[in-house]
Amino acid sequence: MSSVAVKAHTRQGVEISYAWLLTGLSLLVAAAFVASLLVGPAAIGAKATLFALFAGTQSENDAAVLIVREIRLPRALLGVLVGATLGLSGAALQGYLRNPLAEPGLVGVSAGAALGAVTTINTGLASAFALALPLGGLAGGLAAVLIVQALAGLRGGPLTLILAGVAVTTFASALMSLSLNLSPNPFAALEIVFWLLGSLADRSFTHVWLAAPLILPGLAMLLLLGRSLDALTLGEDGAANLGVNLATTRVLLVVGVALCVGAATAVAGAIGFVGLVVPHLLRPLVAQRPSRLLTSSMLGGAALVLIADIAVRVIAPGADLKLGVLTSLVGAPLFFYLVMKTRRSLL
Repeated sequence: MSSVAVKAHTRQGVEISYAWLLTGLSLLVAAAFVASLLVGPAAIGAKATLFALFAGTQSENDAAVLIVREIRLPRALLGVLVGATLGLSGAALQGYLRNPLAEPGLVGVSAGAALGAVTTINTGLASAFALALPLGGLAGGLAAVLIVQALAGLRGGPLTLILAGVAVTTFASALMSLSLNLSPNPFAALEIVFWLLGSLADRSFTHVWLAAPLILPGLAMLLLLGRSLDALTLGEDGAANLGVNLATTRVLLVVGVALCVGAATAVAGAIGFVGLVVPHLLRPLVAQRPSRLLTSSMLGGAALVLIADIAVRVIAPGADLKLGVLTSLVGAPLFFYLVMKTRRSLL
């Protein structure tokens, strides 16, 4: 068999494997979504859940319809949106920065959104206006990305972007710590701490309609970066020689991450490790190719957040275990394992 035929056969095998990977991840997301609708403190069977979701009446006396449609369904939808955002943003940042430690909070959007939300809690706006907290988070995320972009400049490279993001993240974190330290109301301080831990509990369709119009365009922008990220594996000069516009690529990356992560953090709080771990787990399955890692990480992130949110309800249904705490508890040991595995492969 000629070398050309061997390469074509190998490429076909990779294509089939990638198709199977996407199919498996899609089925996992679908199964986790259905399970999210079925799991909760109210004992509603599968048949009753499906009836309440598709055929039930909107009567306020029908508890199953209210629970499934107004509590579980928006929670599951937000799980998909937030998880897809974190997974895809992490993969895009790691591909652009060519840094396996890059994650969605690196460019300062998460910290800015968290600071905006904390400010609404500390000033009492969150108590006076129900949507003040997520809107404050969106405003904080937008302000953070504008500052990062201004610091990095239009011609700044990946290192400049990282340094600008770290500077904004550090400053925003310091302001949040100052808010907690000077908060005259202990209840406000407790609410800030709980919100920063991240959760999908008590979310409604209002949060879905607030986040989705920003998350979906952001996801589309990041998915457009596949060819550019593949070219960047050859370095910036190599990518430029292949016709990649580096300035446009960075603008799409920063704006896409800002829209996605800002909206996700605004409605769900800070949920860590998803954008860091998911791309690491899936990268060997896509032959280290950044463009293929984007879609697979988007699906993998959605599945992970949905499964973690189900686990929160199953492990401690009455203790209000926060989603961000569980993802960190699971993600940190998993990341340690990946570090040791990488270390052994280098020996």
